[in-house]
Amino acid sequence: MTLSYNHILVAVDGSKEAEWAFKKSIDIARRNNATLNLANVIDTRSFAAIEAYDRSIADRALSFAEELLGDYKKQAEAAGVSKVNVIVDYGSPKTMIARDVAKKVEADLIICGATGLSTVERFLIGSVSGHIVRAAKCDVLVVRTEELN
Repeated sequence: MTLSYNHILVAVDGSKEAEWAFKKSIDIARRNNATLNLANVIDTRSFAAIEAYDRSIADRALSFAEELLGDYKKQAEAAGVSKVNVIVDYGSPKTMIARDVAKKVEADLIICGATGLSTVERFLIGSVSGHIVRAAKCDVLVVRTEELN
């Protein structure tokens, strides 16, 4: 078992929690000279019904993801991370991040933000970070913002 990480996967979605996870990932990637994989999974379930009325919603979601990841990539490179990849995928973030994306990048660490869901919301829909913790085959770091502490 190694004590360093080589392939870090950071799940980002534009939330404050994900931004904190991203910022923490920069330091971890620098310390380990690791590849930083920035991923955004577009939740197709959330706009499937709306898309029947507005065909541009998928295009807007893709544009948002590409812009977000592009900005984060620039920030990571400016902070000294030399190997940064961006990944945009479609599906359920809960399953895609822990299973498909992590496998694709050979992640040995997944970093994600904690959610701000209430107890009832977590019971009804579950949290992405909770699912990642349960399903991942590698280490997982869940980052909380100061507001959640």
